[in-house]
Amino acid sequence: MELRQLEYLLAVVEEASFTRAAARLHVTQPGVSSQIRQLERELGQRLLDRTGRTVRPTEVGATVLEYARSALASVAGARLAVDEYTGLLRGQVAVGTVTLAPELDLPGLLASFHRRHPAVDLSLRESGSDELAAALTAGRLDAAVLAPDRTPPPGVELQIIADEPLVVAVSRDDPFARSGRDRLALTELADRTLITFTHTSGTRGVIDAACAAAGFRPRIAFEASDPRVLARLAAHGMGAAILPEPIARDHPEELHVLSLDPAVRGRLALAWRTAETESPAARAFLSHARTALTTTAPPPP
Repeated sequence: MELRQLEYLLAVVEEASFTRAAARLHVTQPGVSSQIRQLERELGQRLLDRTGRTVRPTEVGATVLEYARSALASVAGARLAVDEYTGLLRGQVAVGTVTLAPELDLPGLLASFHRRHPAVDLSLRESGSDELAAALTAGRLDAAVLAPDRTPPPGVELQIIADEPLVVAVSRDDPFARSGRDRLALTELADRTLITFTHTSGTRGVIDAACAAAGFRPRIAFEASDPRVLARLAAHGMGAAILPEPIARDHPEELHVLSLDPAVRGRLALAWRTAETESPAARAFLSHARTALTTTAPPPP
């Protein structure tokens, strides 16, 4: 019995197909079939039911599968232990993010980690904060940069890496701009067409909650996940944008910026599962990210 045969068996069961398993393993389908037939001859039992439209494990095969998973996990653990001892880190790290402000250099952080640990496979996906939190708790992500609600979801720990005021930005010919004011009561937005983040954003949740506390439901006409898009829409006179202050003030020729009363703040956080991960690569990335993002995070208000 060879580890390769157990790996092939696991792949066929998980993919429910010899063809898909071969593609996943980057080998030929006859090679996969041959190795599994050899394993079945050695054990004297059929491990896979090939009679249906999809391949399924037989009763004996399901039992063998448990031992196969355990054996492959033990081998992977032994390899990781040796790699840690020799200083060569391997593995996979999956990171998620919302659309970020330009000053938060997540690509630079990923690149610096890759230079330290070139044998670790990194992946990055973009999504809304709620989806990222769900992927974290389900184990599909090792870390995420998201816009948190007031309390983190169960099983997720946060490190705040940005905490900025949200402001209103309007075009230079907007009535708010012509008035010369630099501060605005939140209730004055009740009858305005608003431009802000998508409903999946944690920052949008903060905005909706602030408007509800002020006694109105915002009239949102334009949504985007990228704050720079919000700024451009406001500059073209499409409405009043609610966005982070640094983004708004980056367009002094096109936008007039007003502070909100009461103040509303938008936050970004590095998030990870509270339970310690078994992956040395993920632990190393979290340590790297927490240190790097601490040095770049603004001081608390």
